[in-house]
Amino acid sequence: MSMAAEPAAARPSPAREKADRLASELVAKLTLDEKLDQLLNTAPAIPRLGVPAYNWWTESLHGALGALPTTNFPEPIGLAATFDTPLVQNVAGTIGAEVQGLHALARQTGRMGRMGSALNTWSPNINIFRDPRWGRGQETYGEDPFLAAGMGVAYVRGIQGPNPDLPNVVATPKHFAVHSGPESTRHGANVFVSPHDLEDTYLPAFRAAVVDARAGSIMCAYNRVDGQPACASELLLKDHLREAWKFDGYVVSDCDAVKDISDHHKYAPDAATAAAASLRAGVDNECNGATLTYTDGLTDRYREALKRGLLSEADIDQALVRLFSARFRTGDLSGVRQRDARSNPAVVGAPQHGRLALEAAEKSLVLLKNDGVLPLRAGSRIAVIGPLADGTRVLRGNYSSALSGTPISVLEGLRQAFPAAQVVHAPFGATFTDGDRVPTSALRTADGQPGLTARYFNTVEPAPKAFAPGTFGDAVAKMRYSPTAVVTRREADVAARSLDLAQVSDHHRVVWTGFLVPPESGTYRLGLSGFNGAMKLNGEHFVDLTKASWNSLPTMKTLKLEKGRRYPIEITSEAHGLAGVDLMWKRISTDPEGDMKRAAASADVIVAVVGLTSDLEAEESPVEIPGFKGGDKTNLEIPAEQQALLKMAKATGKPVVVVTMNGSPLNLSWAKDNAAAILEAWYPGQSGGLAVANVLSGRTNPSGRLPLTFYRSLDQLPPFGDYDMKGRTYRYFEGEPVYAFGHGLSYTQFDYGPLLVERVSGGKTPKVRVSTTLRNVGQRAGDEIAQLYLRFPADPGAPNLALRGFERVSLKPGEAKKVSFELAARDLSSVRVDGRRTVLVGDYQVSVGGGQPVAGAKAASGVFRIEQAVELPK
Repeated sequence: MSMAAEPAAARPSPAREKADRLASELVAKLTLDEKLDQLLNTAPAIPRLGVPAYNWWTESLHGALGALPTTNFPEPIGLAATFDTPLVQNVAGTIGAEVQGLHALARQTGRMGRMGSALNTWSPNINIFRDPRWGRGQETYGEDPFLAAGMGVAYVRGIQGPNPDLPNVVATPKHFAVHSGPESTRHGANVFVSPHDLEDTYLPAFRAAVVDARAGSIMCAYNRVDGQPACASELLLKDHLREAWKFDGYVVSDCDAVKDISDHHKYAPDAATAAAASLRAGVDNECNGATLTYTDGLTDRYREALKRGLLSEADIDQALVRLFSARFRTGDLSGVRQRDARSNPAVVGAPQHGRLALEAAEKSLVLLKNDGVLPLRAGSRIAVIGPLADGTRVLRGNYSSALSGTPISVLEGLRQAFPAAQVVHAPFGATFTDGDRVPTSALRTADGQPGLTARYFNTVEPAPKAFAPGTFGDAVAKMRYSPTAVVTRREADVAARSLDLAQVSDHHRVVWTGFLVPPESGTYRLGLSGFNGAMKLNGEHFVDLTKASWNSLPTMKTLKLEKGRRYPIEITSEAHGLAGVDLMWKRISTDPEGDMKRAAASADVIVAVVGLTSDLEAEESPVEIPGFKGGDKTNLEIPAEQQALLKMAKATGKPVVVVTMNGSPLNLSWAKDNAAAILEAWYPGQSGGLAVANVLSGRTNPSGRLPLTFYRSLDQLPPFGDYDMKGRTYRYFEGEPVYAFGHGLSYTQFDYGPLLVERVSGGKTPKVRVSTTLRNVGQRAGDEIAQLYLRFPADPGAPNLALRGFERVSLKPGEAKKVSFELAARDLSSVRVDGRRTVLVGDYQVSVGGGQPVAGAKAASGVFRIEQAVELPK
């Protein structure tokens, strides 16, 4: 992968010209009211012109989100750990096919205009994971700009398809720019960033997504950058995006970022001025959270801006042409291309997509330590402990659909991978990570069928299409529902599924009834997650979520349940555009230490599955517990009760294999010193538990590499709110990490031959080809991640070290392959203190190996010299 492309203003393709022309003709036919309505994420239908409703709010970070069970791939930080851009492009293409399938379903059911039904997606997140405290870092491709750029380009190309002028689904890289926590200050933060860090760290991945991959859209961020809100920034939206990078797509705001311009940044004196500032800076489409509550009058700000001369109708027309052009080019509007006939709901969750999810999960796993205990023997006696051992919610990560493919926990995966082994599970005690969806196998309808009976009730009186500002809550409270269900059907479990039902209105009540049938007797935590729901157990009120806030932890109660007994349950939820309750549980131990010791007594090895969940490290979360606040971490430690469990397991004298699930770096220093092996599993997606088991069994040779530096303590880092890159990430960190960026082990060994460095002739800028021979010198087949690092001539702005190439190579025992990297001028460049990207004069040290060039590492190294400096454009 190379960041070699330079922007050029090319003549538009015939398809693009036609789409732009049709969009211009359509906009010319609109009334002012119709124009203003199209500026928000919820664009209403225009029946007289045959324009269907459209909701630009569609997410597919690592899997589509919609009304059907979609395929859940590893969280992006795990995809980054694969160092495999062809794989990520394939994953994105698969996600794109499912997004198209959900769009086709919305057309069949008349649900166009609802979230998750569009042919665009607000992904990927290519912000730099600069600080391990950030709760949303899990959504990114790690701390390195080059790796993030490669993964971002792969995702954009996969989701959009082979022709960016006729994209299957429009990609929206986000959040542009300089956005990576803290979550608690994101709506008002004024981030001061040096010209060096802006060019060196925060913009390269966005530039690659626009220039190399030709992303059709960009999302601007909440924060200010050097005083200007990102969604009204001339520096970002004009100087870089439109002028330097020749971006010709549309810009969408992060949700409520336009409101923040006046409400929180105080950059504009009022809402109308804020709307004008964003539109004139280049924001074409505003995501506004009030659209979730059907709030009326949201376009009044634009009308007022027009009235006051802050905007012209031509400004609005320009934005709408960009938006409608995209809809023509995806085939949402006819005239440029036909919608893909293969795009139908049947593709969603297809079996081959599940196989790809398993492959991606396997390649994402990083073996950090192995003293020889792995792979485990086929007949091993395995004690499985830890709060996440039987966890399934943890697999999904954030921005994932509750309706994803059947999840496989590590415990279940081990039982599948070791059919001849003795696998004993010791449940953990009650903890903050508890809460997995109750599966269909534990639910029965009144007539004994798997699942629950769901009854949908529409409102007695049709609800208005919009509500006056501030009246939504009162109006909803007064709604009354028909006593007769409009739909009754059996469903697999408790989840929001109404979008596949044309006859169910946006405002409705759903009631699930049936029986909970535990597979084992024991102590359980049982309850609901989500909001706006309530539960009865045995006819008695059990849980009430009517006052729960978004992103809260599940509300659960502890009780004893008997194996096979039928417990009557009733769950009620009201949907008002948004809906979402899940029936959750967790079997726990009242004596976790004793249960662990009893399981370990007869075991050969202990597998401890520990870590976090994306409910703890999260987006702007209300959760405040030890170690977490507002979605961000306040330390790097494994939760205290889990750390205590690991120490007790170590004290048994049995070898301990630690499996960590998390979306961000943890302090693994104790495990490094005491565990027999450590496997970093991230949030690995629906098949994550089987992927872990396949690696532990040796069926799969581990091959992932860390896309992050794993630090020992926050004391090693600058303050969280400081965006200066000095002292951060492997490129500028001066301390000793617990595990370094790029680290990862295999069950085989690799060697690198001598390095050959050649100058590539031709062109106006320098170009170098670096080659070596990679050989598998071990006893089994495996994948190596060949990583190329540069050290630059001495310059105040140059990093300590920088990744400038990577390739995944599969080799059989004894097999050798030539690995070659071509470094163009942009790959050879570093950034001066004043922000100028320059190929420096002097000697460059280059290494190609299985990780960073440190003492004892298997790598090939060399030196080459550049004789003439070259300054590159933005």
